[in-house]
Formats: sequence, structure tokens, C-alpha cells
Amino acid sequence: MNMFTPPPGPSARAPEQVSFDRRELGLILSVYGRMVAAGEWRDYGISALREVAVFSVFRRTAEHPLYRIEKRPKLRARQGMYAVIGMDGQVLKRGHDLKTVLRVLERKLIRAVE
Repeated sequence: MNMFTPPPGPSARAPEQVSFDRRELGLILSVYGRMVAAGEWRDYGISALREVAVFSVFRRTAEHPLYRIEKRPKLRARQGMYAVIGMDGQVLKRGHDLKTVLRVLERKLIRAVE
């Protein structure tokens, strides 16, 4: 093996990561900001993994996420690449349009005024 031959094994390039783009983060943070102002949410975390990007929402810092907003590009042609998943792992909404999928969270803001 000379110095121009790539080493055997997996490809030399780093694995790609899925992440939210600026427009997607703007939509998510808009809903997040309204929920923080309403006193419902207090913290968030973002993960950019190989097959999925996750925006997790927490009521308090050191607990399980209330909701996970996921982006899975491999599901683009099937169910849609965006999903909102509840605390128990149940898919609350899945679709092709992030704004439409996030509406399931906005319903939580609507309360009866006494």
C-alpha cells in the first residue's frame, strides 16, 4: 500500500448528518417561543444524527422530552419526513409540510378563558 491508496474498509468521507435548515428552525422556534411565553415549555435540545434530526421540547431541564419534532428525509416519498412525537412515543402528526405538522402543538395553546 502506498501513500495514495485509500485505507481498506468504509468510505473515507465522514457520514452525512441530517439537520434542520433556517426556515424549518424558524417555524419550530416560533411555536416554541409562544409556548414558552404561555409557561408550558422551558427548555429544548437539538440533535443532528445520521438519519434523523430531532428538536426535543422539555417542561423542565432534566426530564424526558414532552415532544420530539423529527425530520427523516428517507420518509419523504412515503408518509412525509416531518413528525411530532409525544412523550409516550406515539406519533401525533406526520406529513410533508412542517407548518401543517406543527399545528398539532398549537392546539395546546388554545384554552378556555374563564
